[in-house]
Amino acid sequence: MAIGGRTAARRTTDVPLTHDETRTARLGLRRRQRRAFMLVVPLLVFLLLAFLAPIGSMLYRSAYNPTVANLIPGTLVALRTWDGQSVPDRDVLTAMAADLRRLALSRESGRLAAEINRTYPGASSTINAAARGLRRVDEAEIASAGADTLLGANERWSDPRFWRAIRRAGANFTADYYLTALDLERDASGAVKSRESAQIYRQLYGKTLGMALTITVLCVLLGYPLAYHMANAPARRANLMMVLVLLPFWTSLLVRTTAWIALLQTNGVMNSTLMSLGLISEPFELLYTRNATIIAMTHILLPFMILPLYSVMRGIDPSYMRAAMSLGARPLGAFARIYLPMTMPGLSAGALLVFIISVGYYITPALVGGTDGQMISNIIAFHMQQSNNWELAAALGSLLLLVIVALYWLYDRLVGASNIKLG
Repeated sequence: MAIGGRTAARRTTDVPLTHDETRTARLGLRRRQRRAFMLVVPLLVFLLLAFLAPIGSMLYRSAYNPTVANLIPGTLVALRTWDGQSVPDRDVLTAMAADLRRLALSRESGRLAAEINRTYPGASSTINAAARGLRRVDEAEIASAGADTLLGANERWSDPRFWRAIRRAGANFTADYYLTALDLERDASGAVKSRESAQIYRQLYGKTLGMALTITVLCVLLGYPLAYHMANAPARRANLMMVLVLLPFWTSLLVRTTAWIALLQTNGVMNSTLMSLGLISEPFELLYTRNATIIAMTHILLPFMILPLYSVMRGIDPSYMRAAMSLGARPLGAFARIYLPMTMPGLSAGALLVFIISVGYYITPALVGGTDGQMISNIIAFHMQQSNNWELAAALGSLLLLVIVALYWLYDRLVGASNIKLG
């Protein structure tokens, strides 16, 4: 205590500290830093396990796929010396016949066919037919008759493009899933080109971002006036309105989404009300459309816009607006030049929350959106749960993460809190 008191006294009088006092102060600082770090450790562990590790696993899975390499190791070793232009020699064909026979007996030839088919459409039937034929060939005959069995099964076994697809699929690390996620593919020479079949994923990314932007704009238009009224209302009324804003959080998300199904269906509340009022003669097709997804998600995400706006508006002194108007500014001009810039931190936080959450939303588009109202998250879930193409799902998720990070960087550069200026 004496040393601490002398140290404080010396600091107030700008007297240099002695060596012992400096050492004691440094030890005390390090002790406080260690104590503060230990308090943060649980949060760091949680972020590592629940955030960084899944993202790292997703990025790794999107480029790493050793399935083919594990299924036909002998064939891939034999293909290392192949020039890639001519028909592979008999050693390669024999190694492939041996691997296919082994897979056919273990009932794993279907996995190989599915993997190669993603690289070379139509390869599934070729590989499965050859596997069935090789199952009847004795192991001792593979060395002499395996190559002829493959060549006689289908003409694709003599096509260099087919073998290039097999070798490309056998790479442990590949960018093909990212190409697929961008509606790109490789031609026979290996060059990247736009996919000739339907363009799916790029349109879906554009639709997802467009819907997220629409939902964000609607939340701003609906949430800003309500937050302004709450911030300037008497305390009793503001508290009541806050309860009503928070009330949806006390209800299950599934229940809220299901309620919108009852409201928007053909014979639902909305169509029945409009028809009873004579405003329409036949029901609107509201459910299972893009508009249904936008309406339901705007309702669900609106509190995420209101709460940041309200927290900022409560701290703004109303005298600023009165002072501006007393100096000759019109109400609209005073609002645009004084009040609106002061609410930009809350508006920015709310818009960012709503946009990012809506981009990755899954339950609501799946229940009320149908085919037209689905977003990229629904396609990612499809590849993970039904098609079992986890690599493509990881690539789609990684690209979505990259798009969000890029948009956030652009947003921070253009509309970030550091760029907000009054007046």
